[in-house]
Amino acid sequence: MTTEAEARPGRRLGSIIALACLMLVLVGIMVMIIWPRVVQTAVSPIGGPFTLTTQTGEKLSDADLQGKPFAIFFGFTRCPEVCPTTLWETTEALKSLGPDADKLRVLFVSVDPTRDTPEFMARYLQSFDKHITGLTGTEAEIADVGKEYRIYYEKVPTEDGDYTMNHTASIFLMDAQGQFAGTISYGEDMATRLQKLRRLIGTAT
Repeated sequence: MTTEAEARPGRRLGSIIALACLMLVLVGIMVMIIWPRVVQTAVSPIGGPFTLTTQTGEKLSDADLQGKPFAIFFGFTRCPEVCPTTLWETTEALKSLGPDADKLRVLFVSVDPTRDTPEFMARYLQSFDKHITGLTGTEAEIADVGKEYRIYYEKVPTEDGDYTMNHTASIFLMDAQGQFAGTISYGEDMATRLQKLRRLIGTAT
């Protein structure tokens, strides 16, 4: 027959095990509640506040875009292939959208602001759709908006003593609330491009 003294250590061990199990359950619950918030905070969103200068010399900020979706692309006017191709394909897509193109803003942000003055961008963009707005600014302003959109760009010296720019080639799609809605990749087929733009236009208020 087990005495009270003999049973006491067993009960104590059982209590310790039960307490440990309860703590594990509580820790698990806390992880399920807190971890998604930690992940969301750690992964910075694409897009954010900015104020830049248009090709007409006016200031344009993210606040001016509220309520209207927009597509934003980073490049430079002396780009030999990617930028003019992307702008031409975007021009063709806007033509295909017809009157619905008025529900969309398209922004072309220069990553070469030293050479891409508003006046120079105005002449360059005459070859493309009127819905495309050129944006430039100081080196610091472009660096800030580049960080907001998590893009890559760098100046690369050329053999003739000049330079070119390497940069992210995707178009970022932002909904009417200024939230990231997807991308259009360089060289993506026109049918897919139009499908994405029409879906984006559907967010307009």
